[in-house]
Amino acid sequence: MSGEKQFRSAVGLDFGGVASALRRFAESTSKLPLLRIYWYDGTNQGPTAAQNAMAGLDDVKVRLGFVNSAGQQKGVDSLIVTDMIALARNGAMAECVLLSGDEDLRVGVQQAQEYGVRVHLLGITPLSGSQSEFLYQEADTTHEWDSSDLSGFMEVRGTDNRDHGFNYSSSSPVHGRQAVTNELQSIAKSEASRIPEVELRSLVASIKRKGMRPREIDSRLLSLAGQALGRNLEESEKSLLRDNFGKALAARLD
Repeated sequence: MSGEKQFRSAVGLDFGGVASALRRFAESTSKLPLLRIYWYDGTNQGPTAAQNAMAGLDDVKVRLGFVNSAGQQKGVDSLIVTDMIALARNGAMAECVLLSGDEDLRVGVQQAQEYGVRVHLLGITPLSGSQSEFLYQEADTTHEWDSSDLSGFMEVRGTDNRDHGFNYSSSSPVHGRQAVTNELQSIAKSEASRIPEVELRSLVASIKRKGMRPREIDSRLLSLAGQALGRNLEESEKSLLRDNFGKALAARLD
């Protein structure tokens, strides 16, 4: 929607909304009832709250690869290709909607087609630079979603620091114990308010069960707080920040 790459934490997604949109698109394009939606993602410490929320929806199967130390997904493409081939070979699908742009999936498209499956490729505007030309040419039909298609279930919340109401410049560090405490509480509350409603209950349950936040959320909290204080946080300050974040999330459920 923004026309440029965004951090995942900057994107709000209504999981039920996107699942409904994909169902409508698949059934209208194929003229067949939906078998199920396969949702592929990566993780480095087990399913996140968002992934659990998606997996809890009817007719959705979440399949997880891995995220390495460099933040790169590994094993996801092979999961997609394997599923496409297995479903095609077993006669479980006659038509397939593929929302992707990765050229590595071309072999999956080719082999599914050899079993008689028609593959409909769906991309997000702008396609240039985000979708492989070879994958595009391989598909039986191609389709494109623009911002009007996405607006019903997705929003880009923005990642710049201005939308928090704080001055995060390290040239203006926060001094004094109470001032630091107030700043950390404000950041925790602000970040908790940014968590989409659909992810909230699952995230709170995950934090209570595991005692930790998803790494992406935790890294963002620490980064924002470090910018606000103009230095690295002490361990006690990290604990205070995380504790206040958890309390602010729980308060939204009350």
